[in-house]
Amino acid sequence: MIKKGEIVKLEIIDYAFVGKGISKLIVDGRDYIIFIQHGIKGQIVNAKITKRKPNYAEGIIIDILEHSTLEVISTFQPISGAPYINLPIVEQKKMKTQVTKEVFQKIGKIEKIDNYFDQWIPSPTNHHYRNKMEYSFSSIGYDLEKKIVLDDVFTLGFKRKGTWWIVENLDADSGLFDKELDSKLILIRKYLFKTGLPAWHPPKKEGFFRHLVVRKSFSENNLLFNLVTSSNSTNKFNPLEFGNHLKELLGKRMAGLIHTINDNVADREKLDKGSSKLIIGNPTISETINGLNFEISMQSFFQTNPLCAEKLYQKVIDYLLENEIPNDQIILDLFCGTGTISQLIARHTNNKVIGVDIVNSAIENANENAQKNKLLGLKFICADVGKFLLNNPEYQNKIHTIVIDPPRAGIAPKTLRKVIRLNAKIIIYVSCNPATQARDLVTLNEMGYDLDKFSLVDQFPHTSHIESIMVFRKSSVEVI
Repeated sequence: MIKKGEIVKLEIIDYAFVGKGISKLIVDGRDYIIFIQHGIKGQIVNAKITKRKPNYAEGIIIDILEHSTLEVISTFQPISGAPYINLPIVEQKKMKTQVTKEVFQKIGKIEKIDNYFDQWIPSPTNHHYRNKMEYSFSSIGYDLEKKIVLDDVFTLGFKRKGTWWIVENLDADSGLFDKELDSKLILIRKYLFKTGLPAWHPPKKEGFFRHLVVRKSFSENNLLFNLVTSSNSTNKFNPLEFGNHLKELLGKRMAGLIHTINDNVADREKLDKGSSKLIIGNPTISETINGLNFEISMQSFFQTNPLCAEKLYQKVIDYLLENEIPNDQIILDLFCGTGTISQLIARHTNNKVIGVDIVNSAIENANENAQKNKLLGLKFICADVGKFLLNNPEYQNKIHTIVIDPPRAGIAPKTLRKVIRLNAKIIIYVSCNPATQARDLVTLNEMGYDLDKFSLVDQFPHTSHIESIMVFRKSSVEVI
């Protein structure tokens, strides 16, 4: 009988959803399933059991004893955010397609799922595709060569897999974000270390340097920085000198530096809720998507892979234009962010388009972007989606198509029911989490909407994530 905390030798024999490999042991004369985080089929590993249940267990990889024959070792520095970078992209496609369809069948209760599958849309580039990265500071580090934890150090990079307090220094290109910045992060770390101010100590909730968040514009090829620190010892730190150091390192690519002071004890949450000040340069960057220009602030949601987002948005527009929409009907874009989908819809139709999002800065960006792109027939409203629907009953029977692109947690059940009761003929549901989309699929079906088709978009190569676009049509079932 295996126990929590035990280290066992396992072979990964298949894939499960949410980036887990499947392994089996014979326990009490029967097959016992163990899910291994980011295990690759064919690997033989030493895994530490992190959860023990009567019918299954979960674990994390401690050592890879034998690599899978499917793997091709990359030249990039390994990071926890790219667990499948050694797996060829064609194998990643097989894995993601398999596990996503299984989720739609098991959770979404859709049999013969292949009958609804429309298209696999690959990322235009498999490396350096991200337009935002969050690097973490910690006074607890990990030596990758000696494989030991180091205390009282100054680290800047990424959290070690399975921890929230240990950071591995990024000393070379990770293959996900910006090659130049990744390679020069070691120089940024050395500069900040010389200030004599400490990196954040996660367990003790003390220290000064907490995070370095960077946004990238692909169209302008520049970088916007947000240095997040605590308020302790701010009088000993000169952010302007740091901004000038970034300019020396990156030249014209350095678009701006924001300094955010945040004393919240949470390690990641509410990092955008502190007091922020523009130190040098501009507070936003510009990006071009499908011929439209967008101003993006540090807090605004924007698709992480803009080159692939162009293909995702085009698919949404293609689905939208498959239907003839009367001119007096409204198209509603919920969780609209900076209004990218709303503006693309407005460019391709003559219908009134309404975008709704709860983030005020995103709505401000959306309005500015719409004016810059000279698009009419658009209205952006800052509101909680659930409350907006409750307070605007005049849209009942006026909305032909609803586009929803919710956060990873999906749509709150009550909010989804309010969306459904708007009685739109078509619902196009974009999701970065097929598990929650599958859950919502059941509700949509029960309340009168049939799945027409779906496509998968590989927005995040080398990770377990996949984007899904589903089209639902209102059936003859009465909505109650």
